[in-house]
Amino acid sequence: MKGLLITGTLIKLLLIPAYRSTDFEVHRNWLAITHSLPMSQWYTENTSEWTLDYPPLFAWFEKFLSLFASLIDPDMLVINNLNYASTSTVLFQRATVMLSELVLYWALTRYIKYCGQKYVHWILAGALFLHPGLFIYYTIFDGYPHIHFQYNGFLYGILVLSIVEAKRNHLLASGILFAILLNFKHIYLYMAPAYFVYLLKAYCFNDKFSFQRIILLGSSVVGVFAVSLGPFVYMNQLPNLIGRLFPFTRGLCHAYWAPNFWALYAATDRLLILVAKLLKWPLNEIALGSMTRGYVGDTQFALLPAIEAKHTMIITVLVQLAVLQVVWRKPTFDNFLSSLTLCTFASYLFGWHVHEKAIMIILVPFSLMAANSKLHLRLFILLSCSAIYSLFPLLFKPTETPVKASLSLLWVITVIPGLTRLIRHFPIIYLSLLRYRSVRDVLTPIEIYYIAGFIGVQFYIDIGHYVLFGAERFEFLPLMLTSVYCSVGIIYSWGLFTIHFLKGRL
Repeated sequence: MKGLLITGTLIKLLLIPAYRSTDFEVHRNWLAITHSLPMSQWYTENTSEWTLDYPPLFAWFEKFLSLFASLIDPDMLVINNLNYASTSTVLFQRATVMLSELVLYWALTRYIKYCGQKYVHWILAGALFLHPGLFIYYTIFDGYPHIHFQYNGFLYGILVLSIVEAKRNHLLASGILFAILLNFKHIYLYMAPAYFVYLLKAYCFNDKFSFQRIILLGSSVVGVFAVSLGPFVYMNQLPNLIGRLFPFTRGLCHAYWAPNFWALYAATDRLLILVAKLLKWPLNEIALGSMTRGYVGDTQFALLPAIEAKHTMIITVLVQLAVLQVVWRKPTFDNFLSSLTLCTFASYLFGWHVHEKAIMIILVPFSLMAANSKLHLRLFILLSCSAIYSLFPLLFKPTETPVKASLSLLWVITVIPGLTRLIRHFPIIYLSLLRYRSVRDVLTPIEIYYIAGFIGVQFYIDIGHYVLFGAERFEFLPLMLTSVYCSVGIIYSWGLFTIHFLKGRL
């Protein structure tokens, strides 16, 4: 693992000059808010459009970082210094992201130690730690190690630690770690139903109902939330905090459609507009430009029925319930990890205003299962390729195409063939995988053609679109094509995984 840490650090150092997205300014502003203002104003301050919209533990994390930031460059902590990006500020934020990722490194070392075959899990841990999605995240958002400046490696580390503790049957510790994670970033609510059902059944109803255990688990989780939210309840700031965390005024789809079910739904509506114009069908004129905005307000459809937040919530809950009943009936760790993945899948595919980068929250638990069977490995390949490519638009400059393509191809040709070959050396555990010596033995021909199709999609985006339409027409088409093509692979992986899970074939 030390070699992986060194390799990952060197790659991130090379990415320091890479593009910084608005998330760099987001976190600079949060440093300034938490450093300069009392807690009572953290969730009301709005000088910048990038207001604090993460839970309190993350705000305290920013407060902690600001203590060191004041020593490096005090000007970065001035709220009115909008878009401030001195060299020392950039280096400081990149360095804090890299250091915070040591939590992920530590979590993966514990995963290797406690979760079965050492060498196979070493590859899985390396595949996750050096995942191209993390590096793209690093460069865009963070303007550093993880394209988006959101300290995701740190948060993934807490998640992996929680999963490892569940594997060790330390369920109380697992639940506490997940409660802490929720109070760092509320997007992990995607996973909360799986944790709730598994901990309730496996910990509180193990052989028989234990009132003592349910009190211990409940008080531990409530204690974490009390520490996090208590001060804001006391200061009557809870409504402001909740309003920041759950802004339902945003539309169904993000500006760049996350490759999920609603991307296909929206694309179908776009195609029907062309048909409607030819056949002179009546159209909702307001909707014609709606899907290219996506950030704020209600999303309008020209022909298909409108979708509201309550509709997405109902669909998500129903899909999750189908999965959770399996965990309740058979609360094994493998079923828990599968349900964790599938609950996150459901929220990603059918949720409201999903961000494209949320796909990494699915990949983290799924990566830990990649060597469980041929099906797991097959879906890991498909899902990884679709997920990685879906993040490509986050690095949108032509000069960055070789970087993202090279990192992704290097990961694919190293991890996937290595995993299929290494598994052969452990026949006692992986007897069913012995005959699968290459990727072609794992994937079906159609799946191989689908993965090869990404080359054609990239060719169209880089060259074909400009030859056909120029730079001014149909600017949204390359993004739509990326989203729709990736959504096919992601939905296919989810569907296949769900069917096998519900039938007990995993």
